[in-house]
Amino acid sequence: MTDQNRIEAIQAVVDRVTSWQDGATEGTVAEELRKGADEVGVDLSDDDVRKLADAIEDEHATVDAQAVLGA
Repeated sequence: MTDQNRIEAIQAVVDRVTSWQDGATEGTVAEELRKGADEVGVDLSDDDVRKLADAIEDEHATVDAQAVLGA
């Protein structure tokens, strides 16, 4: 998987979680991010999951996975 494909897959997961997890606890968001990453075959470190979950919780809007992960 290329870096670009990886980011696109992560972004799709982030978009899905963001769209239906608004107001959910960070633990739930993190769990759903991990599940989604597993479904698309992308490994996310605990640190990456935390960064993305924090962004989803803080922004309550579109989250740019590439910008959050610095990829």
